[in-house]
Formats: sequence, C-alpha cells, structure tokens
Amino acid sequence: MLFNADIPLLTIIVFLPLAGAASVLLAKGRQGIQGVALTTTLATFALTLLPLWQFRPEAAGFQFVEQAPWIAALGISYHLGIDGLSMFMLPLTGLLSIAAVLVSWNRIESKEKAYFISFLVLETGILGVFTSLDAVLFYVFWEAMLIPMFLIIGIWGSANRRYAALKFIIYTMAGSVFLLIGLIIMAFLHRQIGGVFTFDMVSWLTLNVPSRWQYGIFVLFFAAFAVKVPIFPFHTWLPDAHVEAPTAGSVILAGVLLKMGIYGLLRFCLPLLPEATLYFTPAIIALGVIGVIYGAFTAFAQDDLKKLVAYSSVSHMGLIVVGVMAGNLAGMQGGIIQMVNHGLSTGALFILVGALYERQKTRDMNRLGGMAARTPVLATFFVIMTLSSLGLPGLNGFVGEFLLLLGAFRYQWWIGALSATTLILGAVYMLWMVQRVFFESDRSGRSETPSDLSFREQAVMIPLTLLVFAIGIYPAYLTDRIATVSRQLISAPAIKADSPSETIRLAAAPVPVPIVMKNRGGDER
Repeated sequence: MLFNADIPLLTIIVFLPLAGAASVLLAKGRQGIQGVALTTTLATFALTLLPLWQFRPEAAGFQFVEQAPWIAALGISYHLGIDGLSMFMLPLTGLLSIAAVLVSWNRIESKEKAYFISFLVLETGILGVFTSLDAVLFYVFWEAMLIPMFLIIGIWGSANRRYAALKFIIYTMAGSVFLLIGLIIMAFLHRQIGGVFTFDMVSWLTLNVPSRWQYGIFVLFFAAFAVKVPIFPFHTWLPDAHVEAPTAGSVILAGVLLKMGIYGLLRFCLPLLPEATLYFTPAIIALGVIGVIYGAFTAFAQDDLKKLVAYSSVSHMGLIVVGVMAGNLAGMQGGIIQMVNHGLSTGALFILVGALYERQKTRDMNRLGGMAARTPVLATFFVIMTLSSLGLPGLNGFVGEFLLLLGAFRYQWWIGALSATTLILGAVYMLWMVQRVFFESDRSGRSETPSDLSFREQAVMIPLTLLVFAIGIYPAYLTDRIATVSRQLISAPAIKADSPSETIRLAAAPVPVPIVMKNRGGDER
C-alpha cells in the first residue's frame, strides 16, 4: 500500500488547495505568494497520482470512499469517492492548476494575493465536484467554483471582462437553479420510494424512478449540464469568457470546467434516468452534431486566435456529446478519454496563444506571421498541440476521436458521417491558423525580434507534450481503467447497447477492433 487506508486521501486532495489559499493570505511579498501557490499545486498534483497507482480497474463501484454524517436530519452526509469516470479528472485538474500558476508568474501585476487565492479556491471546488457522492456536497462545490472563476474573468481579464464575467455567471447560475431543483426532487422521490430522505448519490442508484418523474427531472439536469458543456445553443457565453479571461483562466476553463458538464450528464442523467435518457437521446445527439458543424464553421470565420480555439472547443465538445449519448461502449470510452485529451491539448493551445500575445501584443492573425522563424520552440509546441487537436494518429487526440466516431457510426451511419466532418473542417481551420501565424510573412510591423519560450514556459509545455505522445502511443492505460465504468453507464435497460462482456483494448497505435455490437433494438451490426 502506498498510503495508510485510514488516511482520508480524497479529503486531503480536495482541501489542500484551500489550505494553500489560506497560506497565500498570510504570505509576504510577490515571491512568497507565488511560491506558496506553486508549492500547493505541486503537492496537490502529486497526491492525485496516488489513486491512479492503487485504483483497481476490475472493481465495480466507487473506491477510496470516505463517509461521515454531516446534516443527518436532512439526509446530507460528507461522502467522497472516485471511479473510472472521475479518476483521471483529478490529476488533469492538478496538472493544469500547476500550469495556471506558472503562466501567471509574470503576467499578474495587481491584486496578486487575491488572484492566486481565487485559483486555489477554484481548484478545491473542481476537485470537490469530481469526488462528491452526496448531492448537496456536489452542489456546494459546484457553486463554490463559479465565484472564483467569475472573479478571475471580471478582475484580471481584458477590456470587456465585466461583460464576459456577467454573462458567464448568469448562464451558469441559471443552470445551477435547475440543478438544485432536480436534486431536491430526487431526495423526495427517494423518501417516497425507498422510505428514507437522503441526498446520497450511491443510494439514488438503487432507485427505479417512475416514468412520470424521469422526463421532468432529466430536463432540469440537462439544462444545468448543457450550459456547462456547453451544448449548442447554450454556448454563447464561452467565446466571450475565453477571449476576456487571462491565459490561466482560459486554461482551466477549457481544460477542466467544460468537462464538468459531460461529467454531470454521465453521473446523473444516464444511471438515474435511463428511460428519459433514451427518449431524449436523438434530440441531444442532434444538438451535438449541430455543435460539431457550427463550431467548426464559426472557428473558420475568426481572426482572433483565442476565439478560434474557443469555437473549436464547441465543436469538440459536441462530438463528445454525440459519443457518450450513442449508447455503445466505443462512444462511451471515447467520450471519457476525450475529456482528458481535450483538456491537455486545448489547455496547451491557450497557454501558447497567451505566450504569443505576450510577445506580439495582438491575437489578430491578420497582424501576425513569420513566428516559426523567430520563435521556433513556441512554433514546435504549437504545431504538436494543433496536430493533437486534429486527431493525428500517434497523438492522444486520435484515440478519443477514433472511438467517438466509431460509436457515432454504430448509432447511425449518417450521424457518424456528419460527426466525421470535424476531421475535415478541423484540419482546415487549424492548419490555416498555423500557416497564417507561423509560416506566412510577418505582418506585425514590429522590427524587434520576440523572445522564444522561456525556461518556465517550456517547463509547463514539456509535461503536456509528453502526455500527448504517451496517450497516443499507449492508450490502453486509460481504456483499461475506464472499461468497467463505461459498461456500467451503458448497462441501464433502456439504453443498453453493447454486450456486458465486451471490452475495447487499444495497445499501441489504435487500429479498428472487430467487435460484435448491437443497436438499441438488439440486432447485431
């Protein structure tokens, strides 16, 4: 054992950033504040690796469970645990939090203490969402992470930061209201059916929610999580938030916060409301496909680098929605993997866009060019992350996109065909961006030669790049650990699509695996 089983590992992971925030409050001087923030994020990331090493992939249910009474009279407990769905989101959050601190090192010139406190509180909120097994606790963390992100955008963002921050908080808080109503209804249903008023999410899994309740509760949950993904047409807050947020804010927003919407759909809607899930699946898949195509075309029309990457996220998240709602093992595994992959590649792209802006004082592609010759290291990392986002074989993006498209084709061939347009359209706007910024003639009008990536910036990019190659070369580490939870998520009678014994294992460079699949009607494909 790597640690004593009596040690509340998840509690330490979740609240260590909050303790770090308190330490930042007491820190003196710029270096002291930055040092405490960096040390806290490094320690938190190191702790998130422990569950990976001791996680049992074959075990069903939650692991590393911690539970204690909280507000017993209302059926509320302090209940933490992780499974294959949440396991990889912890180290992803930890790694990107380190990146957020490092890219902010020399870029925040005012209210530094409040800035780093906000990021550490935000990290606690995110980690709490991914580990909570009590619905009220989940909601507390869900709300807790909104405030620091609102402050990060509204205080340290660009010229239109107040508008973007207000739009972000209105959209997300409105979704939170629907979420809270749905959680309360579920607690009352548990009392009506199970005889106990409780917000314990594990106990909810045993409920057979009546059909007359499923549809309404599903709409409430979907409204909350669709805004967070964001699914078309609830996406309009995202480009504004990305453009106005500081670089570190965009990294966390794209890398982790967007995944919480998908996580909510998988944690609440599919296992608790299978009949409603089946009913609404065609409509949700349609919205996902529209998001794929709309996001791609809108990205192509952008001149601002940040907006282009932001709309590419709308397209990528649409594809994930299609995959996880397809009701088969390939799509589900692809969706969970792509949550990690998108966090790595898109988070890295926002870091590099921020580095470009810091050197050229513009994100307008019409005023950029020739950066490959002047900043070759930056250009190399940018090209790698672009190819990762495109799904080049051998890189991490290919693994997720391959499984997502496989799942989409097995749902309906024409859904798969429409979803596959992301490969063509993504290649068009992403490679066009790289060509304009790095390989065309310089249009900036600046005579001085910009500096290349510093040692600190390279220290951020190297681990992300290594993970991009590692996942692309050996994806089995991820697929093996999410196989059990993927089967569980598609095993509800109303949405069962695959045989319970099926597993997709990808060892090296992914290749098509012949698997006997069944559609929703049960006939083999």
